[in-house]
Amino acid sequence: MRIIAFDFDGTLSDSEMTVLLGRKNGTADEMADITERAMNDEMSYAESLRSRARLLEGLEAELAEEAYGEVELRPGAADLIRRLRDDGHHVAIFTGGFERGVERALEKEGVEVDDIVSNRLPVKGGRLTGDVEGSLIEGTKDTALETHAAEHDVSMDRTVAVGDGANDLPMLEVAGLSVGFVPKDAVRPACDAVVASMDRLGKLFESHGMLDADE
Repeated sequence: MRIIAFDFDGTLSDSEMTVLLGRKNGTADEMADITERAMNDEMSYAESLRSRARLLEGLEAELAEEAYGEVELRPGAADLIRRLRDDGHHVAIFTGGFERGVERALEKEGVEVDDIVSNRLPVKGGRLTGDVEGSLIEGTKDTALETHAAEHDVSMDRTVAVGDGANDLPMLEVAGLSVGFVPKDAVRPACDAVVASMDRLGKLFESHGMLDADE
């Protein structure tokens, strides 16, 4: 068994969750700008996430749920997850994004993962509070990956990390195999391999003996 840790926004999904949420209250452009700066390592991820959450203060929970329902997996992502799990691998999603959006996207494709480590936007009185909660605000993905490896008695050289942005760098730097999915310039040097589609990622996993060749 290997542990495969995927980032979500920009990797398993080409939906940017905070932008979808921002469209519900007219802050999408500001969301996109903050997100881009964070992914290029121009500001800390924690700072960017709290800034984006504040922009959502007062958004009706029903509208937030609509936005979560618009989150989608990339073409081929659900099939790749199924193949990995069918072959006995532990598949986790580590994302600074929001659990509800990840869950909705997986439900839409009828696919499951073993673990989701993510953040949440709390609701009070039927509206978002403008705060954010979760282990991946200040916490980093290397810690999450190392914790998962220890819990499942898997050595770090049998871990795989797949991501694209600066907040993925910690797990990419400690994983046994680090894969950039159309990575940002600041991320590319930390990657053992770079791919631009789920099909190519599947082929890469086949070449490393993690999957049988897809017939």
